[in-house]
Amino acid sequence: MAFTMASLLMHDEQTPAGARELLRAASESTPARRAELLESAAKVLRELGLECSDARQLVDLDAADCATCPCI
Repeated sequence: MAFTMASLLMHDEQTPAGARELLRAASESTPARRAELLESAAKVLRELGLECSDARQLVDLDAADCATCPCI
């Protein structure tokens, strides 16, 4: 298992519960479902006021995809 910020966030009590649940589900899901769950987790983090690129990087998604991501 590789070190990722998402793996830390899913255990951090300061991370919103919804984002933690989505990150846990993503870690146990299929690759296709994983991307969808990570997008949803990024959206939860965006609701906290994070920039799209920051939210996507925190959940291990490509920050360059902000222009087309559904988390906006």
